Amino acid sequence: FCPEVYIGEHGHLIRTCCGYRRRTKNQVHEWISGKLADILVPVETFHLDKMFQGIIKHHQRFDFERIPAVVELCWQAGADPHDESLTSRSWNLESAGSGKVGGAECLSSDDLRLVARGTLRSWEVVRSGVQKLLMVYPSKVCKYCSEVHVGPSGHKARLCGVFKFESWRGAHLWQKAEVDDLVPPKVVWHRRPQDPLILVDEGREFYGHAPAVVDLCMKAGVIAPSKYACMMKAQGLSALVSEKP
Repeated sequence: FCPEVYIGEHGHLIRTCCGYRRRTKNQVHEWISGKLADILVPVETFHLDKMFQGIIKHHQRFDFERIPAVVELCWQAGADPHDESLTSRSWNLESAGSGKVGGAECLSSDDLRLVARGTLRSWEVVRSGVQKLLMVYPSKVCKYCSEVHVGPSGHKARLCGVFKFESWRGAHLWQKAEVDDLVPPKVVWHRRPQDPLILVDEGREFYGHAPAVVDLCMKAGVIAPSKYACMMKAQGLSALVSEKP
């Protein structure tokens, strides 16, 4: 009923579900199996033939292709997304979209750790690269929704709020985009060794967080970069310690 994600065999019992269309709050989640898009949140944008071109009008919104925002940013920087050398032959897009990668269940723990190490390294490289490109190539994000536009000025397609409130389709209010807007970290609850097997609502103030990709790689045995230690509350208490009489 909500976009929250948890990395683990069983979900947590923390009451943070906002319900369908945010009609309720502080409810227990009803968990289902997650997919790749739940962890690597897809962010799409209009593809421009060139960076400095006319602003897209509302009636032109179907004349422009929608592609991943990171691809558009790299495209504007001169990268060729059609370059075959950029495509991994071992990666099956169809299986990735369904959340299933062929042969993954047959990998040993050492192989999984190797995959996780490469995944975490790629995650950090992508975020670092996007941050550098945003310093040179202007990008915008709507102040009121998650719409992103790679270009010096936003478009005029009246789509603001269409994914949250169906009755409101207004113009976007654009502001400078940051790396989290193009590559959402998708922060999740992180279960530490000192935490219970299933996180409970009473300890929510003590539990840590981590980006979903980082937490997933840690489950495979990879050590997270030190910059995430504060967010994860690695050395923090698991629950309130009662005072002895």
